[in-house]
Amino acid sequence: MTAADLTPVPDSGGAAAASPAHSVTLTQLRYFVEAASRLSMTEASLRLHVAQSAVSSAVAALERQLGTQLFIRKHSKGLVLTPAGRDLLRDARSVLDHLGEVVASAQGDGDTVRGTVRLAVMVTLMPFVLPSLLTDLRSRYPDLDVIVTESAPSDVGAALCEGSVDLAIGYDLLLSEDIDHEVVAEAPPYVLLPPTHRLARQPQVSLSELASEPMVLLDLPGSRDYFIRLLRDSGIQPDVRYRTTNYEAVRALVARGHGFAILNQVSAGSVTYDGGRAVARPLADEVPALPVVLSWLDTGRLTGRIRTVAERAREVVPASIRAIRADAAADEHGTEPVP
Repeated sequence: MTAADLTPVPDSGGAAAASPAHSVTLTQLRYFVEAASRLSMTEASLRLHVAQSAVSSAVAALERQLGTQLFIRKHSKGLVLTPAGRDLLRDARSVLDHLGEVVASAQGDGDTVRGTVRLAVMVTLMPFVLPSLLTDLRSRYPDLDVIVTESAPSDVGAALCEGSVDLAIGYDLLLSEDIDHEVVAEAPPYVLLPPTHRLARQPQVSLSELASEPMVLLDLPGSRDYFIRLLRDSGIQPDVRYRTTNYEAVRALVARGHGFAILNQVSAGSVTYDGGRAVARPLADEVPALPVVLSWLDTGRLTGRIRTVAERAREVVPASIRAIRADAAADEHGTEPVP
């Protein structure tokens, strides 16, 4: 045995290793995760407080050890993850997260919830559930950092599969089979009308009564199909006059008499951004409610802090939705249609 046989592989990942993947270092994984999260070696180096060459060398060594390309390097566009890179990013994040929990437990901090949880919230649900959830988490776990991503229904599954988020709150729309989910609340559809509408004084509205009416459609992937299907299943071909991806724009257009809308989440007040009013009426038809779900990637490796956020979401999300609906009902009783 020579002295060279006793020389350890540098933890910086800067040197190529002839050994198989078991010699991959934690530093290499950390540097890779930072570069992959930002799609930039430069931004990763700034985040890590190391030279860019250290990040580049570590990632290059990791690619050689794994025998696969993790990034496509484009000078004009920075880094692009390969399919192997996306898979490694998800798994490397999981490894580093679990390692952090192991270290915390060994240091006697196993009962302290700290670290980062990446949470995606569907855009139309965000104002209804996120503020209360973040307030609850901050009061209970001040050392927990929750990074929030606003997502369209079509983006939630991809974000979970790619590992860019750990947990998601949204509707049960467009989720693939490898996404595990749990129903935490239900959001029945309702009709939104201007207060001067002929149906606004009725306690309930049948879909058939809207057959000849123009519609304002909340035009988001998944959501639009759900609303259109509700009408078509009742034998109605909707006359979609206006489309928008903005929830408050839908309410404002309805308030000004440009059509009716079907929505699931009720605002606490009837006043729109531009000072108009819109009233919500339950549907008389028996139509399915839209499930509000908590979803995660079915890997069986959720960290304690992710489980903690999920546990609080199970309680806070339905409570928040109920409270807003109660406020909306109270506001509705005090709102008479404008003559």
